Amino acid sequence: MLFNSALYGFFLVGTFLVFWALRARRLWRSVFLVLASYAFYFFGTYDTALEQETPLGPIAWSVLCLGIIFVGSTLDYAIGRALGRTENPRARKALLLLSIFYYIGVLALFKYFNFAVDSFVALFGAMGIHLQPLHLRLVLPFGISFFTFETMSYTIDVYRREIEPAKRYLDYLLFVCFFPHLVAGPIVRPHQMLPQLERTPVVDAAQQARGLYRIAIGLAKKIAIGDMLAVNLVGRVFDNPERYSSIEVLVAIYAYAVQIYADFSGYSDVAIGSAALFGYELPENFNAPYAAKSLQDFWHRWHISLSTWLRDYLYIPLGGSKGGSVRTYRNLMITMLLGGLWHGASWNFVIWGGLHGVALAATRMWQRAREGRPSVFFPRPLAVFLTFQYVCFAWIFFRAPTFAHAKLMIARIAQGAFGTENLAPKVLVVLLAAMVLHYVPRRISETLRDRFVLTPAWLQGIMLAVAAYGLHIAAGSKAEPFVYGQF
Repeated sequence: MLFNSALYGFFLVGTFLVFWALRARRLWRSVFLVLASYAFYFFGTYDTALEQETPLGPIAWSVLCLGIIFVGSTLDYAIGRALGRTENPRARKALLLLSIFYYIGVLALFKYFNFAVDSFVALFGAMGIHLQPLHLRLVLPFGISFFTFETMSYTIDVYRREIEPAKRYLDYLLFVCFFPHLVAGPIVRPHQMLPQLERTPVVDAAQQARGLYRIAIGLAKKIAIGDMLAVNLVGRVFDNPERYSSIEVLVAIYAYAVQIYADFSGYSDVAIGSAALFGYELPENFNAPYAAKSLQDFWHRWHISLSTWLRDYLYIPLGGSKGGSVRTYRNLMITMLLGGLWHGASWNFVIWGGLHGVALAATRMWQRAREGRPSVFFPRPLAVFLTFQYVCFAWIFFRAPTFAHAKLMIARIAQGAFGTENLAPKVLVVLLAAMVLHYVPRRISETLRDRFVLTPAWLQGIMLAVAAYGLHIAAGSKAEPFVYGQF
């Protein structure tokens, strides 16, 4: 069930009405929202299973994937309660490892098993030893990388005694499965969500109006910008770069940078807006990332919930910036390589993570070399421009279906061919408009949002209806899946 489908609109309205009708009945309200979230996940997995061959039928496969979430949530709730009661260090560590091994095992089986097999077969093949790969016919469970990180953060935080164990079983189930953030984030921390679930939600017309506005903005990003660029330029060029000139390939790379931002930040907008309709607040996930003046600044602005998760649960436990420069650079590289692998079972993602790791290490080296002096060598506009170019270069490996495609993209750019016959004017207009809008000061967009909130409800309804009709016209015959839904 995609956020940009009509079915989701009906689902959201129906869930909203029943939820608020049950507002005063905590037990039934929680039960309903858990079941609605499970239904959302079931149908999303079912749609995925229909498009890919599975060893089981789509219904059985969807039940299995739903079982992974339910069993993991139940296990973690029990482990969290046990961690709260147990003082024995060995017992507490064993409980933590049990939780982590469950989710690492799920990820290893469903996401990385075939990749690991192929990598070993290729390695032995390079040594002249030819093996027959053993592949599992598994479809990646919907949003597996997101809910595994959320659940691991819970048991780790309880183990560290940074939070108290969840008091109610239903609250913890809902923390994991709440449908706005379940499939593609933002990655919600337990300290952000569990206290909200313990309280009785309060009807706040302004918050709900902001939520509707956010949903509209997110869908506009996704449909009018992301899908338009993906269908009319990005997909064509990345799939067959040999058919396009240097300029066309270069523009397609910039278009992909805009597409993935519009697509993913649009998803986050819809998720945050949907949660607001129920009185819940999800964390922000983006802050104009292409306005970053360095790679370090970029990761403070891009997929914020992931970058902070990697910082708190991987980079800092590895030692962070303590222990000298070499260890700092090592920790940065390990964090970004694993962050790249988190996105998908492909060496292209590892290369993408490695490119960011190298740039982050170089940034840290530069900062330490200039300690006590101004850290910015270039004027800010030039620093932003150069950072954007590097980010776009790394996007080549992120988007290209194979390493060979990525190399061909770079080779086509190096040829210096200047043909532009495949660049439709409407694509260039959308690309330019999206880039200009990206650099509009945040206070302007906040002012527009606040004015929408202050308008009468009937006028809000008219504006949203007009926006919905416009997006319906702009959308294709089939709703395009979100990029990060595959992770």
